[in-house]
Amino acid sequence: MTTSSSPLDVEIGALTGGAADLGQYAGKAVLVVNVASKCGLTPQYNGLEKLQERYAERGFTVLGVPCNQFLGQEPGSAEEIAEFCSATYGVTFPLTEKVEVNGEGRHALYERLVDFADAEGHTGDIRWNFEKFLIGRDGAVVARFSPQTEPESDEVVAAVERALA
Repeated sequence: MTTSSSPLDVEIGALTGGAADLGQYAGKAVLVVNVASKCGLTPQYNGLEKLQERYAERGFTVLGVPCNQFLGQEPGSAEEIAEFCSATYGVTFPLTEKVEVNGEGRHALYERLVDFADAEGHTGDIRWNFEKFLIGRDGAVVARFSPQTEPESDEVVAAVERALA
């Protein structure tokens, strides 16, 4: 169901240990977001969770990918990140292990995401925490949104609706 270059074909660990098994999302729409607990954009967790609640039954999930590359804004251990997300924002969507999204240590998941352009034509390096990529049911990237784009914005919701149609 996914193509060989699909981001869903890569291996990545789950935040709680073991494999995240991205293959389980084949045939679903997935919003991949690099997240951080100590960022000015951290309140976006609220909107991400609302998207999760609104669309999960239709074959959608948010996938949070903790990253500490932007001013050390995700310094915690896996346990601390999980506790923060659950206690502070009631996060129910899956979270992966903490990874690098830029540079020589860029995780393979982001290697397959960063060449996709957002509406302004930006490709390449992740600009900040909470940059968003929407993967369609076919496993291909269909949209990219800047970190400042709110999860419940009209453009994100419209893209999710299209991906689920």
